[in-house]
Amino acid sequence: MSLFRRVLRLLFLLGGFIAGVITAVAAIFAKRAITPPRQRLWATPADLGMAYEDVQFPAQDGVRLSGWFVPAPAESQRKGGTVVLVHGWPWNRLGEAAADPISTLSGASPVDLLRLAYALQQDGFHVFMFDLRNHGESAAQSPITFGIQESNDVLGALAYLHGRSDVDAQRIGVIGFSMGANTLLYTLPQTKNVRAAIAVQPTTPKVFAHGMAQYMTGPLSTLIVPLIEMMYQAAGGQRFSAYQPSFAAAGAGDTPVLYVQGKGDTWGSMEDVARMAAATPHASGPLFVDSINRFGGYQYLVDNPKIATAFFEQHFPE
Repeated sequence: MSLFRRVLRLLFLLGGFIAGVITAVAAIFAKRAITPPRQRLWATPADLGMAYEDVQFPAQDGVRLSGWFVPAPAESQRKGGTVVLVHGWPWNRLGEAAADPISTLSGASPVDLLRLAYALQQDGFHVFMFDLRNHGESAAQSPITFGIQESNDVLGALAYLHGRSDVDAQRIGVIGFSMGANTLLYTLPQTKNVRAAIAVQPTTPKVFAHGMAQYMTGPLSTLIVPLIEMMYQAAGGQRFSAYQPSFAAAGAGDTPVLYVQGKGDTWGSMEDVARMAAATPHASGPLFVDSINRFGGYQYLVDNPKIATAFFEQHFPE
């Protein structure tokens, strides 16, 4: 065999290996977008001394959902209302454990929504925490739709709360994180039952996919993202560009929405969130906060819960 043929054969083998690696990486991320790995619950409100109720309720389209209702302290003299927490992808109602291999490789850090729930409860709010479909202990209905179908889950949560005698239906607020923030934005045009809302780092899926892939795979992301999108569409999803939370934000009506976005987020972008805020009829912010990465933006509200308390107190009726 001539030297030329040997080199050509080697190049073909190398090309095939690289193509195989790219396809395998794309398949891993596509699977997470279609059926995310479920994080088991690692704590309960009782671990922080809070009473709570285990609840199950249907989403608006009938998907079974699981959650916790955490009542305000019995001794609280404040009529604080109720705050619904909507987690991100692929978290659960407790937040992000950042314990699986992909999370480790991506530099993810834990996000403790139970800590935020405790702060809000101590400020006199009931808190409702639940698992979105395909997450935690809720039922499956793949693929993930980055907020569109998941809005049925928030609508189901609102219907559940309206059925409780201890909840003032005029004093319900929602805080959404990441995909949960997208879900919140897709929910608002469908209901007038959210008095005020906080969207923490919502993101257009196309922006997020390219940002995360670029962070993790560098220049190979230009090859990997189209493969992810193709696999995701084959499982019943839409093109990433079809998901536009800013369009939903335009239909938020009279609900005031506070946007929070980390400056150091390389997966999302301040420009993307500013575009959503500009489309929102009654937007506050965006509140651009210092952060090292995307997870620092989530952590900001956990570390500064009084921002949420003040926002809801400002907009809830007396």
